[in-house]
Amino acid sequence: MSCCVSCCASLTCGLCTSVASGISQKSARIGYCFLFGASLILSWILREVGAPLLEKLPWIDSSDSQTKEWYQVQAVLRVSLGNCLFFSILALIMIGVKDQNDRRDSWHHGGWTVKMVIWLLFVILSFFIPDVIILAYGFVSKFGAGFFLLIQVILLLDFTHNWNDAWVAKDEQKWYIALLVVSIACYIGAYVLSGLLFIWFDPSGYDCGLNVFFLVMTMILAFVFAIIALHPQVNGSLLPASVISLYCAYVCYTGLSSEPHNYECNGLNKSRAVSTGTLVLGMLTTVLSVLYSALRAGSSTAFLGTPPSSPKSGGNKPLLEAELEEGKSKKGEEKESKPVSYSYSFFHLIFALASMYSAMLLSGWTSTSDSSDLIDVGWTSVWVRIGTEWATAGLYIWTLVAPLLFPDREFA
Repeated sequence: MSCCVSCCASLTCGLCTSVASGISQKSARIGYCFLFGASLILSWILREVGAPLLEKLPWIDSSDSQTKEWYQVQAVLRVSLGNCLFFSILALIMIGVKDQNDRRDSWHHGGWTVKMVIWLLFVILSFFIPDVIILAYGFVSKFGAGFFLLIQVILLLDFTHNWNDAWVAKDEQKWYIALLVVSIACYIGAYVLSGLLFIWFDPSGYDCGLNVFFLVMTMILAFVFAIIALHPQVNGSLLPASVISLYCAYVCYTGLSSEPHNYECNGLNKSRAVSTGTLVLGMLTTVLSVLYSALRAGSSTAFLGTPPSSPKSGGNKPLLEAELEEGKSKKGEEKESKPVSYSYSFFHLIFALASMYSAMLLSGWTSTSDSSDLIDVGWTSVWVRIGTEWATAGLYIWTLVAPLLFPDREFA
């Protein structure tokens, strides 16, 4: 028996070492995305089944006054705190890494077995932290999650402008036609979705003035985007305006669907199936946002000014080529002095903020007034979503009118 146990342990360690080595050779970003995904799954599991376990821990408030929802929020926040601390410490360690000869470059790409153990220890130790610290972290996470949403908006704006510029630069009729077709399709999608939202969230027989206000504002904003973008004095285009309009309509939907399940103007009634579907879509959006943020924002001029680049290597290389170059290293040979392809510190900061955002998503922004079976429900969630929509609209309009207001300044 002891021999079998020893063999199993040896094989497990060998497998972990092999997987860690493969991650290091391919891309460190894959490994960090795996850890972040593991934290999301763990948070979801503990939210569903962890409440009875937390009730038995004496250092966590076990008074009869605490509800099941309170323990669910505690489980989510504690996993999020451990994950956030892990990535925050890495962000601090990686400040100032400019080229691949820096010793910290190897720390970023290697040592995966140790990093996995440290990450797990952070998550476990977070369950031994006093309640008052968790309460403070929950408060701070609201601002961190809001900042993450703001980063999402900036990256979306950057993406739409780059997409438009790339197709316009081809200077061929078929690409202009493609721009027009996609723009029209996005605008149709935005208004069709808005029409459906009127059916779902403005049922007859009820006074749903707030929902109507949100929906009318969304439709007006979509129209305003097109008017400003097509104005002869504005260097705009219909494609970014249409994509932002569709995104605003989607954000409005997520906001309205977060209304309390017993609210008469919520035509979907926020059933468990709808809640789970919203969660899965929200989590998928979060993971994709983190991936894009980590891969794009680290070298984006929108955040860091001049991206790290050189005549032979830089942030403008295709993603696949950059990934392959990131993993190339020969044992016993000193690496050439060349800049890193993205900001390691900002990369880890994105994951730390995303940890806060995912915690807010799973805990309904730490609201425990709604049913524990529902996810991301409550008026706090509603106003966060609507605020995100309006912030998106404001930032997009600013990108259009800023060059007119400040003609002496150069806008990238």
